[in-house]
Amino acid sequence: MALKRSSGYQAPAFPFTMLAHLVALAVIALVLVWLLHFREGLAFRSDDKAKIFNVHPLLMLLGFVLISGEAIMAYKTVPTIRKRQKLFHLLLHLIAFVAGVLGIYAVFKFHHDLRFPHMYSLHSWLGMSTISLFGLQWLFSFFSFWYPRAQASTRARLAPWHAVFGLAIFFMAILSAETGLVEKFIFLGLHRSQEALILNFTGLLVLVFAVSVGLTVLLPSA
Repeated sequence: MALKRSSGYQAPAFPFTMLAHLVALAVIALVLVWLLHFREGLAFRSDDKAKIFNVHPLLMLLGFVLISGEAIMAYKTVPTIRKRQKLFHLLLHLIAFVAGVLGIYAVFKFHHDLRFPHMYSLHSWLGMSTISLFGLQWLFSFFSFWYPRAQASTRARLAPWHAVFGLAIFFMAILSAETGLVEKFIFLGLHRSQEALILNFTGLLVLVFAVSVGLTVLLPSA
């Protein structure tokens, strides 16, 4: 599917692909500055429980959201044959899923250690729904498109639905990330400060990244 103007002109995907890559780098920089400079740092095990929590936004934003976005764009960004593009797409999504699972483990450990309740917020509901659907989508896609693979006619019928559900799950991940940033902003009691600006700009850039990924998929390569 491609977006077309009335004249028949098709806007190319390349500018939006480049924008997505640049925005991803900016998000990485902002998240690292936030967690390493303004927060307590990172650790899976620590007496400072905030360090354990910080692993959660690191892995969910940089691992789950950004890498899954790059995986979605792989068919437009990896200059190789179709089968290798498919493998790259598959492996990047697997890395994103592993990062997401580890990120969820970190926040569950943080809540357990401090005896906080689990799964009480909209953010947590969205996040758990997203990672569950993501895992199911990956498994279904692996067996349908990679090994042992469905018949060619079946794959052709499944491919559009695979793309639609993949984008839907990706935007669920974006929504989960945005609600998580808002939730953390409120919990920290931030107002007008450098840290508040970093969180707000991170949220805006994550949204720009999501739109850029979507346009990269919808628009033609050239």
